[in-house]
Amino acid sequence: MGRLFGTDGVRGVANADLTAEMALGLSVAAAHVLAEAGTFEGHRPTAVVGRDPRASGEFLEAAMVAGLASAGVDVLRVGVLPTPAVAHLTGALGADLGVMLSASHNAMPDNGIKFFARGGHKLADELEDRIESVYEEHRTGAPWDRPTGAGVGRVRDYEEGLDTYVAHLVGVLPNRLDGLRIVLDEAHGAAFRVSPEAFARAGAEVVTIGTQPDGLNINDGCGSTHLEQLKAAVVEHGAALGIAHDGDADRCLAVDHTGEEVDGDQILAVLALAMRERSALRSDTVVATVMSNLGFKLAMEREGIRFVQTAVGDRYVLEQMKQGGYALGGEQSGHVIALDHATTGDGTLTGLLLAARVAETGRPLRELASVMERLPQVLINVPDVDRTRVQASGELAAAVTEAERELGETGRVLLRPSGTEPLVRVMVEAADIDQARSVAERLADVVKSALG
Repeated sequence: MGRLFGTDGVRGVANADLTAEMALGLSVAAAHVLAEAGTFEGHRPTAVVGRDPRASGEFLEAAMVAGLASAGVDVLRVGVLPTPAVAHLTGALGADLGVMLSASHNAMPDNGIKFFARGGHKLADELEDRIESVYEEHRTGAPWDRPTGAGVGRVRDYEEGLDTYVAHLVGVLPNRLDGLRIVLDEAHGAAFRVSPEAFARAGAEVVTIGTQPDGLNINDGCGSTHLEQLKAAVVEHGAALGIAHDGDADRCLAVDHTGEEVDGDQILAVLALAMRERSALRSDTVVATVMSNLGFKLAMEREGIRFVQTAVGDRYVLEQMKQGGYALGGEQSGHVIALDHATTGDGTLTGLLLAARVAETGRPLRELASVMERLPQVLINVPDVDRTRVQASGELAAAVTEAERELGETGRVLLRPSGTEPLVRVMVEAADIDQARSVAERLADVVKSALG
């Protein structure tokens, strides 16, 4: 797998790349590293552990819990809940560590491990590096210092987690959703109970799809990566809008009443204006990544809202938000962070806030989202190439330079290795969709020949 920790934790094919032995080893390493860092000083440590519904999550959870308890950490097992729920509960319960087992939007055979520090914030890069180093050291034979007797960790199920999290979500809404019919696609994932419950408590009339997880069907033809079912259901039920989550519900994409997609950039634009109206958009600034559509940047400039750009990955958005003291940020993919109410991207919260804006204004989502015009953008994922050589390839650099010359000021090129999957992403933006597609396909062919 190369370096274990990517931009969003450790991911791989469960039971091939990501094994029970690895989960156990990483959990013990995390406990030791946090103890060395003084996180556990003066008290008995506690961890919150949750997962999405993947079949592999069952054995990975068992390994993770066993490792933590063997290292002297008490474990609150919250079961199947979204990633942002685990982050919230880590903070709300005063836990020293949070662990989420999920591969997010990836296909069912994959799984992943994501650690949260005290307060529910993503673990710092240097701590992830140290955990990986300690894990490797002990994987090759160095013995662990293990507690015995009453020093071992205790494990219990924390069944109040869902209600605690839902109450938090509904409690931060600026207004209720009464009168809105909303279709929710839960991707047969971690939010299959949480999201419908939260929207219903907030007053919406809820229609659901993708709420029958069986351990094998997560993200399968549904959710934020496959909007076709949601688009059809919104039109069929005459709903005001539709909301789609991914497998661990840290993302949110939407569909307007006509069945048209509303992406993360548009959602950010709508929420930015709503928050500024309430004087909640600190410094009148929104943070987004280099993948954001040029139309988003132009819309924010027109509305007098400052746009701060980061590298791709919600962790980098979050870092910039914390550094600048900003309240709103996110990605085109639907990771939206409302930092006053969440420590990470929260798909359910994002959907609730978007629906609240529709209810508050009485305006259709289609009209609200028209604040920005999406310029044609083509994204091609090129698999089975050496993503580590992107920066070093002269052939690739020459091809990108030529593409940028062709597009001029009316478009742009972004070529980057994925941080979570073994592929390279080629994105081309242009005033004309045919030109964007032609340039993107040409660059994808160069990626294959140069890095294949």
